[in-house]
Amino acid sequence: MKQPSPTTPARPILDARQLGVPKMMILGLQHMFAMFGATILVPIIVSSQYGLPLSIQTTLFFAGIGTLFFHVCSKFQVPAFLGSSFAFLGGFEMVSKLDSGIYAGMTAQDKLSYACGGILVAGLLYLVLALVVKLAGVKRVMRFLPPVVTGPIIICIGLTLAPSAVNNASMCWPLALVALAVIVIFNIWGRGMFKIIPILLGVVISYLAALLMNAVGITNVDGSAILDFTSVAQAGYLGLPPFQLAKFDLTAILVMAPIAIATMMEHIGDMSAISATVGENFVEDPGLHRTLIGDGLATSLSALLGGPANTTYGENTGVLVLSKVHDPRVIRLAAVYAIVLSFIPKMASVIGSMPTAIVGGVSFILYGMISAIGVRNIVENKVDFTNSRNLIIAAVILVCGLGFSSGLTFTVAGTSITLTGLALAAIAGVALNAILPGKDYDFGVNPTGDQNRGIHQ
Repeated sequence: MKQPSPTTPARPILDARQLGVPKMMILGLQHMFAMFGATILVPIIVSSQYGLPLSIQTTLFFAGIGTLFFHVCSKFQVPAFLGSSFAFLGGFEMVSKLDSGIYAGMTAQDKLSYACGGILVAGLLYLVLALVVKLAGVKRVMRFLPPVVTGPIIICIGLTLAPSAVNNASMCWPLALVALAVIVIFNIWGRGMFKIIPILLGVVISYLAALLMNAVGITNVDGSAILDFTSVAQAGYLGLPPFQLAKFDLTAILVMAPIAIATMMEHIGDMSAISATVGENFVEDPGLHRTLIGDGLATSLSALLGGPANTTYGENTGVLVLSKVHDPRVIRLAAVYAIVLSFIPKMASVIGSMPTAIVGGVSFILYGMISAIGVRNIVENKVDFTNSRNLIIAAVILVCGLGFSSGLTFTVAGTSITLTGLALAAIAGVALNAILPGKDYDFGVNPTGDQNRGIHQ
């Protein structure tokens, strides 16, 4: 029997049970490692830079619970993992700096509660958009999001993450290159199980390399140790996540809630990306309204008890591309692992000790894959860039998404509101598509492209 060449695409695995339980559990670990670095980075930044005590344990718990809740809402069909959202970091920073009115002299713990109250309201805004989608119909809504809009937005999702991959990798380039090389080698030349777990192998082998480099005295470029087990030694073996109830104030709500504009647009882009990756019709079945409800309620539930906002994770979409295992059961296994880890502080600290450079090396592949999916979205839908209208829309989306790296901040009723670059890109793209004459894309003309984006005529 003729063996496929290393570059021959493997047939996607839709039911991982055919691989057996041990292999399924390993695949779940791969997804957990893919999301872990970015997910715990949110509470690390919020606590260390903004002084708000957002817990890693609570974050992991609600990443897992939120993912399972999302799968229930989306009828167990969508292979998406929900991790903590970076879009709300600016909001956390603003709330941490509030010092007038009730916020004067307020403890950091209470400020976090009010920030979570604002996030809870932001999550509920997803339900409003879900209702609009349900009443108007997904086809009418998606007519405002043709591939000339969604393609560049998906490209921006990957490219806006790219600087963080480079920054992380630059801490120790040799280690990052080990992670990158292992992933490439096993993904291209690997056989059997090794071919579908390149991310996990990249993490494990590069971690072993880090242990060796650390033992011989090699350090990061800033002189810090490649591995630091201080937090591991201090962490306990068992412990409940430190939950706390959200509190509500109009000022914090006005800071946090508008960020939902950005995350809802990112959600639609991620659903398009996952649909394009898996080749299913998730926007129509189980339906965009269901995925919005799942994401929004997962965010509100997390915020209610002191966790960050959730969002669909591009890293895990990248894993779907590389592994070609599209079974949502594997994602749910990763969610269970995250929940279990949230009750084992020491184990969470061990995984959290993963060198920044390894996260950077892995991200090189994952973030690039997301942008490549955006390019694929444009190509498969045959977007005509000889048409000046399409060029203008794509150009404005790309510049907004990449140019506003710090977002755009403006004041409403004395409160500062920040829209992220991705939110601005989505708003500009949708507006230009609606305003500019000469639309050259009709749903139903290219059924394959429509189906790739989850739309049927």
